[in-house]
Amino acid sequence: MLDRMEVQEPKVPGGRVREGGALLGSQRFWLLVCLLLATGVPFVSDALGSPATVGLATRIAIYAVAASSLNLILGQGGLVSFGHAAYYGLGAYTAGILYAHWSSGDPFLGFIPGSNEMLVVLPAALLVGGVGAAVIGALSLRTSGVQFIMITLAFAQMLFFLFVSLKAYGGDDGLPLRRGLTLPGLNLRDPATVYWLALGVLAAWLFLMDRIARSRFGRVLAGVRQGERRMAAIGVNTYPYKLAAFVIAGMGAALAGVLMANTVRFVSPDMMHWTKSGELMVMVILGGLGTLAGPVLGAAALVTLEYVLSGLTEHWQFVLGPILVVIVLFARGGLMGALRRLGPRRAVEAMPAGELPPAAGTATERGAA
Repeated sequence: MLDRMEVQEPKVPGGRVREGGALLGSQRFWLLVCLLLATGVPFVSDALGSPATVGLATRIAIYAVAASSLNLILGQGGLVSFGHAAYYGLGAYTAGILYAHWSSGDPFLGFIPGSNEMLVVLPAALLVGGVGAAVIGALSLRTSGVQFIMITLAFAQMLFFLFVSLKAYGGDDGLPLRRGLTLPGLNLRDPATVYWLALGVLAAWLFLMDRIARSRFGRVLAGVRQGERRMAAIGVNTYPYKLAAFVIAGMGAALAGVLMANTVRFVSPDMMHWTKSGELMVMVILGGLGTLAGPVLGAAALVTLEYVLSGLTEHWQFVLGPILVVIVLFARGGLMGALRRLGPRRAVEAMPAGELPPAAGTATERGAA
């Protein structure tokens, strides 16, 4: 059934059809160029005498991973989850709890040994984040619309108050990772090394998101966003696809949580508060829903604005709010939409701002299939 699904190619004036993958391919190319250029941030930071820039860039890369994971279900699948920070916090607390039991020497739950090894903590966090997303998704995906939004929010707040109540792990005060995690062959106390690790994880995650978007699985998610009833009408059971996307997104957020916990060497319940979910959602919308580079742009814009404005005034939130409103109102399709309109006119007409990029291949590829 999926092999016979047609994906409409955008048309340009004159009746000519431009291959839908062309613009997306260009987006991938420029994103790759930007990632390669970003590897030089520590050297530029040293040359300019601004070591704080490395830390800022590390936070941007980590938040970009979390925002990109949310984009999988929000931008690709149209699932408005207001509890995505729950998985981000679960990943961070997995790192923090395992580190705490490694420091004390007492096994977690009496039989799970603690660890400060990234190669142990990271798979554990992915597992915890995936299981948490599977449980929450299995229940919340039975609903839709406002009910879905409220249920995801409720589950996230339940986890938030759970970790607030865990006094053994710091409660409201949080949990420190005094020496951070270790990785064989790398010095994770070096800010530049931590940055390159976060950038490498971001590149790998974006590659995975791109492959998913171009797969048949991604086509189903796009179909769910555009009309779930139509998908059901042609015989596609969308629930397993939505749940799988939910789990993958949860694992991506948990991955970002581990990286952030190791970077700041601290975890707290605030990492899974609903305001953090709102920040991730703003990053996705600000950058451009359903685009590959949009969450990265959104994360870079929001984190940079917060950093700059907080250095100018203590009331920086009152300045940031109107700026975000103006961008959303006048940059249709987010920052990616604005960049499209700055490019050649033909490319803009071929891919309207704010539209979901085609997940299928070119017309030639579909004909060969």
